[in-house]
Amino acid sequence: MEVYHGRPQDDSQRTEAELKTYDFLDKLGIKYDRVDHEHAETMEACADIEKALETEVCKNLFLCNRQKTVYYLLLMPGSKPFKTKELSSQINAARLSFASGEDMEKILGVTPGSVTVLGLINDSARSVQLLIDKDLTKQEYIGCHPCMNTSTLKIKTDDILKKILPALKHRPTYVRLTGKD
Repeated sequence: MEVYHGRPQDDSQRTEAELKTYDFLDKLGIKYDRVDHEHAETMEACADIEKALETEVCKNLFLCNRQKTVYYLLLMPGSKPFKTKELSSQINAARLSFASGEDMEKILGVTPGSVTVLGLINDSARSVQLLIDKDLTKQEYIGCHPCMNTSTLKIKTDDILKKILPALKHRPTYVRLTGKD
């Protein structure tokens, strides 16, 4: 798997969402490495990607309350198990579940398997509450998709927290997840 620096030179086969992501990162002057690959919809499928980029791919979960009135994007280390009950108690939200693919596309502009912090580019109404596991902030880099799960980017964690999120006007809520019951 070859690692590239920055956006693809030939972007004729890229989706509109992916190109919008590269334009956004370029506008902010964010440097990143990229690998292109087959669809990677699970953390298990990201093992070779992590080796190539020499960083852990972030687990991104798009969640909602039972009434589908509040949406959350949770970023956490890919190797950590997710326990709904543990997160619910920290954010005082009962009955969290995974949001539908339809809501994901409507709100974040991404398809299932492509959820990413960069999908917040499409959340102009700022209707998604961003949750970040504190352990993720200890990593120098975060691996994430550019709104399409056939590429993965390696971006400095500080660039995400100090440049990307402020540009998107999203303030994260930090949580501490253990992955235990």
